Amino acid sequence: MSNAHRAAACAARWTLCSAALALFATVLVAATPGARAWAANPGGVSAISSAPQPDPSAPPGRAMLVGGRAVAPLDAPPAVKRVIAAANRIRAKPYVWGGGHGRWWDRGYDCSGAVSYALHGGALLASPLPSGSMTRWGSAGRGRWITVYANAGHAYAVIAGLRWDTSGNTRGTGPRWHPDMADSRGFVARHPAGY
Repeated sequence: MSNAHRAAACAARWTLCSAALALFATVLVAATPGARAWAANPGGVSAISSAPQPDPSAPPGRAMLVGGRAVAPLDAPPAVKRVIAAANRIRAKPYVWGGGHGRWWDRGYDCSGAVSYALHGGALLASPLPSGSMTRWGSAGRGRWITVYANAGHAYAVIAGLRWDTSGNTRGTGPRWHPDMADSRGFVARHPAGY
């Protein structure tokens, strides 16, 4: 067999092995739990672990903070779980003034853009609102599951007992979950009807 024939046979075997490996990888990823969610979900859900699931050890009505992500309590209504899941998708984005107002998926978010994105994830808000408009959104007062605190210059939310805010922390500014509450003096409390 000539060198040219050997090279052609080797190339054919290499092509066949590469195709088999690609097929195996595709089957493996398709069989991995949560892989489809990972592939379709911008925001950092890994291929190895799916999005955080409700935690049975969480106190009723209270989300838990695990590695910077909120984990919904088992007793949360589906809309609240979707709000938490949406917020988790953007929880590491940077603060960008006006971010989240021109389009839902943005390179960064400001305070009201981050709150709007989370509420939209639960089908509780159709279009983004600036913080001043959030003072008139929804129903007056604190809600059972979700409360939006807003004034003319800032907005944040308390969702299942965790604060969703763009104020800075040790990991920088931008949308983040906080276990501590903020001083709500000077803010109007609003909530989605029924939540």
